[in-house]
Formats: sequence, structure tokens, C-alpha cells
Amino acid sequence: MGGRESTLVLLDKNGIRCDGRKVTEPRRIMIKAGVLKNADGSAYIEFGDNKIIAGVFGPRDVHPKHMSNTDTGIIRCRYHMSPFSVTERKNPAPSRREIEISKVIKEALQPSLMLEKFPRTVVDVFIEVLQADGGSRCAAIDAASVALADAGIPMRDMVCACAAGKVADTIILDVNNEEDQAGQADMPVAYMPNLNKVTLLQLDGVLTHNEYKKCIETAIDGCKLVYQIQRKALTDKFFENGGNQ
Repeated sequence: MGGRESTLVLLDKNGIRCDGRKVTEPRRIMIKAGVLKNADGSAYIEFGDNKIIAGVFGPRDVHPKHMSNTDTGIIRCRYHMSPFSVTERKNPAPSRREIEISKVIKEALQPSLMLEKFPRTVVDVFIEVLQADGGSRCAAIDAASVALADAGIPMRDMVCACAAGKVADTIILDVNNEEDQAGQADMPVAYMPNLNKVTLLQLDGVLTHNEYKKCIETAIDGCKLVYQIQRKALTDKFFENGGNQ
């Protein structure tokens, strides 16, 4: 692979990665709930160098009406990268990758929502990537789930997401951009801890059976760390609002 020929050392002999982290150490994660006053629910996340904002609207009437479901509500997701979010200016029009990630995020979030309580309605989730680093789809899911909870949408559990991967024949937690580009495998996972249910699992790369199992376990450990930060973001907002009243 091209990454092996580059001067960047993804994992040194002491098990330290290119950004100074240990194999099982996530990047810095910060989440804040309720950041947009005009949305029904919102959240901002910094996950490593990812900076992402999510806004939720609904449940509300579906337009066009023929898209509504008489038995349940529906969820729509739009994942969009700002032109300035990457090093080379991105075309503002939605790319095939953004359309695919929008679908992936929708399918990862849907099992957590009790949409059957709101037939003929829609919940819209808008995700804007302000700055992109590796693992932006996982960070987007984390922010969107907090925004849905902030909007008061009935949920079975929050969805937390984190990627694991393989670099220099070693399973690592929370793949950064360099590791994503030059590593051997990348596995984004979304998970509902209270239900012990995986709602998203993708794999780009090749793993042995044992590596596959360890990669899933490593990603779920990362998801559980994220879950605590998601809960704290909602708790902090609740106490902030309580203090202002």
C-alpha cells in the first residue's frame, strides 16, 4: 500500500500511533446539546479534528404528503460537508458519498426511535460537517442521536458510534484520517448499549476471523465511552436550563 512507503509511521515499536495515542485510546471528544435555538433539538460535536453540528426538526407534517406512512412516522437524514471542511474546497452540491452516508446514518438511527407513536409525520435530521477528519460518519451519528434526544423524540436508547481498524497488523480504536488513508482496515460501528444492539457495521479492508471479532469488540468499547459523553451533554444542558429558570 502507498501508506507503507510513506515516511509517516502509523505505529512505532512502543505501540504509539502517529498522533501520539495508544492503541486503545480514542481522540478527544466533546459534545454540547442544544446549540441551535431555531431547531427542535441540536448538538455540536468535536471528535478529534471533526467538527460537526446536527439539527432536528419534528415530528412534523410530511411534504410531499405521498411520502407519509399511515402506520408510523419516518426519519429523513441529510449529511452534508461544507466546502471548507476539507483541505481542497469541496463542491457544495451533494456528492454520491454524502448521499450514501446520509442513508447509512438514517438506518443506524432508525432502530432507536419510537416513530410508531407519530404516524403520518417526519423527523428531519440535518448534519453539517464544518471540519472533517477520519470517522466523520461516526461523529455525525453521535451528534444526531444527542440532537434527537434533545428534541424530545421518544427513543429506545441513544445510538453511539465509533470506528476501530487495523494498522501495522494491529487492531486500534478510533481511526484518524491518516490511519484511514494508509491503514489496512476501517470498521465503523453504531451501537445501543442498553439494548446491546449493533445498528451499523461496515468494513473497508480485510481482517482474519479473530481480527474481525476483536475489531468489533474494540469498536463497541469505544461506543460505550462515547455514550457516557452523550449522556453528560444532555445532563449538562438540563442543569443549565434548570439554573436559568
